[in-house]
Amino acid sequence: MFEDLRWMGISWQEGPDCGGPVGPYTQSERRDFYLEAWKRLRELGAVYPCTCSRKDVALAAAAPNEGDDEPIYSGKCRPAQGQASLARHSGFAQQKNTSAASQAPLATPAGVNWRFRVPDGEQICFTDVHLGPQRMIAGSDFGDFIVWRRDDVPAYQLAVVVDDAAMGITEVVRGADLLKSTARQILLYRALGLSVPEFYHCDLVRDEAGVRLAKRHDALSIRKLREMGWTPEQVREAELS
Repeated sequence: MFEDLRWMGISWQEGPDCGGPVGPYTQSERRDFYLEAWKRLRELGAVYPCTCSRKDVALAAAAPNEGDDEPIYSGKCRPAQGQASLARHSGFAQQKNTSAASQAPLATPAGVNWRFRVPDGEQICFTDVHLGPQRMIAGSDFGDFIVWRRDDVPAYQLAVVVDDAAMGITEVVRGADLLKSTARQILLYRALGLSVPEFYHCDLVRDEAGVRLAKRHDALSIRKLREMGWTPEQVREAELS
């Protein structure tokens, strides 16, 4: 990736390959930052342990969530508000179901998925620099989402919020397919008391059939274009057209 970016004439002042003032820049080396955020969310009662598998969630989803990779969670493991309050004081997070693991120790997030409890019915509004005003409803457009995975790895939603805040990011540029992720992340920023950056969601690059170019589809890459003899100028012009 670094090689291809440099080949295109793109340079940067800080990153995993060159260091900088707010490192480390490799997420696998930033676990302490993520763990601190998880502990804060746990203390606030904003997250709860979930033993549902991906298959369970998919089967329980009322309908596919178009344009999003994450189905709306049914709330099977979501504790009642009173239980969440009790969990903060007792050192355990209680779950509705008692079939798998009715209690999860709070010293470590490992072993279960941890979900952020969204405020059902609340409107999440922001103005995208490219796409204009956006409005999504928590619990309807998206549900309780995972912030820490059962394999003891912080999920994307939590990691990027923690990283952007720690690194002083004020503008985030990414694809339009992540609009719902932005709504989720705004809730995390607020819960953690962090400043929300501005967002620019750009149009997706698609193939002739209208399918977005992505690694999962073995889509045409910059490296492949290089091997086909394209010049950096041709690649940049194609991206702008």
